[in-house]
Amino acid sequence: MTAPRLAWGLFGLWVALALVAGYYATRSDEPFEGLFMLGLTVFAIVGAVVASRQPRNPIGWILEAVVIFSAITSALIGYTSTADDPAGVAVWLDDWIADVWIGLVAIGIPLLFPDGRLPSPRWRGPAWLAAGMFALGILGRALGDRELETEAPGTWQNPYALPGTAGDVLAGIASVSVLVYGVPALIGVAALVVRMRGSHGVERQQFKWFAYVGVLLLAALVVSAISLVSHSLDVLGVIGWSSFLALSTFGLPLAIGAAILRHRLYDIDVVINRTLVYGALTATLGLTYLTLVLLIGLTLGTSNLAIAVSTLAVAALVRPARARIQQAVDRRFYRRRYDAARTLEAFGGRLRDELDLDALQRELVRVVGDTVQPTHASLWLRSER
Repeated sequence: MTAPRLAWGLFGLWVALALVAGYYATRSDEPFEGLFMLGLTVFAIVGAVVASRQPRNPIGWILEAVVIFSAITSALIGYTSTADDPAGVAVWLDDWIADVWIGLVAIGIPLLFPDGRLPSPRWRGPAWLAAGMFALGILGRALGDRELETEAPGTWQNPYALPGTAGDVLAGIASVSVLVYGVPALIGVAALVVRMRGSHGVERQQFKWFAYVGVLLLAALVVSAISLVSHSLDVLGVIGWSSFLALSTFGLPLAIGAAILRHRLYDIDVVINRTLVYGALTATLGLTYLTLVLLIGLTLGTSNLAIAVSTLAVAALVRPARARIQQAVDRRFYRRRYDAARTLEAFGGRLRDELDLDALQRELVRVVGDTVQPTHASLWLRSER
């Protein structure tokens, strides 16, 4: 079987499993599982496209494995929570199979992104350590002598627990699963950071896509955390968690697909620039609006007038504030482009006053070298006859 057929065959398997999960979601009180499967559609499509076009890159196959195991997990949750007498093997699988796709996301993608290879041969040891620890954690949950954590009604003991000391040891490993899983996750993050810091050229742009979504995910979590601290800001919690789920299910796979397939790869600089500018502009105008409403309202004691005046003031500030923020962002994060623009502006001013053709020629070559930075620059002037 060719790689494209296998990739799209696995996509078809995911569709079938997702339909089963959706069916059980309609019967249970867990509609989130059905929405979760719908959200993973982008993950599944990106995985199939990457695997079919770049079969030697394991990232595509990892994405497909993630969505397949996720669908199995959701189907098992729906089945065990709705069946009157669920099968023991289903309850057992429901307890630990989710850890498989979590491990693939936590260590597989960070270690191998974007080209499917480790950052360097020195990372083989840490990679095997991470995979071994995660596998040991899964074995502890699957074969340890303990009570199962499942959606099935009642209390279930592990029917496949190993007897004697082996079962007790694996149960102990399962009890410290946070540590067993946390170390491999840290190894994956460390590999991602090391490779990102040493990247350049095309690889640098690929990491920008990944890092861009990662920063947005972190920002969404921070917003959600603020709502947890201040119970009066519940709307921030809704916005934060909604943004986090949307970015996880849509933004992350699209960023991975764009990076690996190099689709509109260099557009990320524009995306980041616009996000910084309009994010800062929104925060600035929002803070200005609230401040003016409070100050005018306290001074005049009329809320309607305060709202009207504040709205007009903020509307008048949009264009100048955007220009100032754009200049600040370019100066801080896009210094080369900022310096190039200033160089061209200064050259335009000197061009109006310069009369010496030789001096103008030298200045033009210098400006081209400073702004475009070619390997060689020269100017040829056609002589008049």
